[in-house]
Amino acid sequence: MSIVSDLELVSLTKRYGQTVAVDAISHHFRAGTYACLLGPSGCGKSSTLRMIAGHESVSDGSVVLAGRDVSHLPPAKRGTAMMFQNYALFPHLTVRDNVAFSLRMAGVDKPERHKRADEMLELVEMTQYAARKPDQLSGGQQQRVALARALITRPQVLLLDEPLSALDPFLRIRMRAELKRLQRELGISFIHVTHGQDEALALADDIIVMNNARIEQAGPAREVFSAPRTAFVARFMGGHNVLSLPQGQIALRSDAMSIAPAQGGRLDGKVSNIEYQGTHVALTAQVAGDQEITALLSDEAFFAAPTELGQVIGLNWSDQAAHPLSE
Repeated sequence: MSIVSDLELVSLTKRYGQTVAVDAISHHFRAGTYACLLGPSGCGKSSTLRMIAGHESVSDGSVVLAGRDVSHLPPAKRGTAMMFQNYALFPHLTVRDNVAFSLRMAGVDKPERHKRADEMLELVEMTQYAARKPDQLSGGQQQRVALARALITRPQVLLLDEPLSALDPFLRIRMRAELKRLQRELGISFIHVTHGQDEALALADDIIVMNNARIEQAGPAREVFSAPRTAFVARFMGGHNVLSLPQGQIALRSDAMSIAPAQGGRLDGKVSNIEYQGTHVALTAQVAGDQEITALLSDEAFFAAPTELGQVIGLNWSDQAAHPLSE
């Protein structure tokens, strides 16, 4: 559908007065990948996305797409397209005219823009709704229209700002599969901002974790989850315990923990919470140094030898399950 292109951020910086929202970040997005910018509110991920799109000016550094510095080009001239969190559809236009709007602005004649809009609506499975207005659509349908409208410009990179946040949990999971399908079919790069770890893991080839205006860790999704480099990444990705030992901090995967009778493990802990999660039971224990450790046990393992609140247990893990963390 379009040329597959690499995107590179070179010391990209955004300042608002004295506040640094994005602090000289550099990252290379491989062509044709699904990447998620992940982090808490205020970490700089949306400002980064908006600078790539051209909706926010660059204070320093550059955005390089297909070897061309696009930092100072208007959004329509960059080869990127952005899908906004609130979808921003025109209420007075039909679905077809919403999708075709950017082509109308570019002076494309009506038969051609309607033909291309219909192709896009077919791609997002919305053909039968072409004559409707946005207020006659559900949230999920509006999102598909917003996607079609962004894709009609044939971008090299599609930028998505928390695109699933307005949907209910069931629809969110369905739309995740839809986004992944579209990205594979089109073969272009998708860069998706989210603060949801589950969403990032489900969608991304690469995850870029941001914290305090900087990139804390970036890499393939499985690597970022399984081998966090800092305590922040371990905690933010979830599924890990961060434990301070005399020789330094380690991350321990909750599902790699096992429990034993008191004094039968590497560490003793007092059970402070038990949470049944269907296939698993999350058991949290208070250990020395006022630290908490969670063990994720299969429901079979837990109910074969249940423990109780206040009980002292032993906690075990294999050497392979422990990852040393940098400060």
